[in-house]
Amino acid sequence: MNSLIGPAASTGVAVAWGTVFGLGLVAIGYGAVRRAAREERPGLWRALVSRLPADWTTRRVVIAVTAGAVAGTLTTWPVAAVLTTIAVLTLPGLLGPDRHATRRTERMEALATWTEMLRDTLSAAAGLEQAVLATTDIAPAALEPEMRQLAAAVRSGHPLPTALRAFAQEADDPLADVVVAALVMAAEQQGSHLAPLLGELAESVREQVAMRQRIDAGRASVRTGVRVTVSVTLGMVLGLVVFNRPYMDPFDSLTGQMVLAAVGALFAASFTYLSVIGRIEEPVRLISTTASRTTAGAEPGGAR
Repeated sequence: MNSLIGPAASTGVAVAWGTVFGLGLVAIGYGAVRRAAREERPGLWRALVSRLPADWTTRRVVIAVTAGAVAGTLTTWPVAAVLTTIAVLTLPGLLGPDRHATRRTERMEALATWTEMLRDTLSAAAGLEQAVLATTDIAPAALEPEMRQLAAAVRSGHPLPTALRAFAQEADDPLADVVVAALVMAAEQQGSHLAPLLGELAESVREQVAMRQRIDAGRASVRTGVRVTVSVTLGMVLGLVVFNRPYMDPFDSLTGQMVLAAVGALFAASFTYLSVIGRIEEPVRLISTTASRTTAGAEPGGAR
């Protein structure tokens, strides 16, 4: 570091880094305890925060900033502090198990099972509302909370179409919209041949599940390769820093920091590309979320 800025400025740089780190912790703490009334105010900060990944919790941010500060202190490289902070924030979600995809697949399987249950119950000459109530009581675990709310809405006197639209909003799934749209049309227009239609929908959902499972299997092998690459790279860097520190001396210069930043940018670009190509485009929602929120607040007691 002395070769970068000189001995006379080392104290000033240390104070500046400490101030920035302290202000960051203060900002994180304020964001964690801010009042709910302030959260409801629209603003630029809230819009930026809403775009961050959901798994970037306050705890993870604090750990990432702390790890970055430790890395910067041990190596005396400002770029290392920044790269470490970014890595702690992003790599667990990129290289770890894709819990979101697993949960989505489980919910799709549960939706297919519920659709088949509705089909079988309707085939036994039960009405649509009675079939919905009967199947929600034995709903698959992945959709149990949403099914419970659906049953509660119907039993409290809400019209069945309104309760189904609210269920689609809670399920937040394009395939659930397709099933709900068929059920709403049958409830409002007394459509016939609903049971065969539900059977075809269930088959279509199961085909989507099989396709996602094939995609997830292919992505798992890619994730394994990336994990090996990252582990070997980090292990090599740590080994050189600990056992052969003079080999890393060129990074103490300004040029070395620029090279390190360029290498980090290349890694970030490659990981971003892997994330983008592994993303599955979701179909367009058939049931508007705005309309669902409006109908969910309708008064109970409507016609069924």
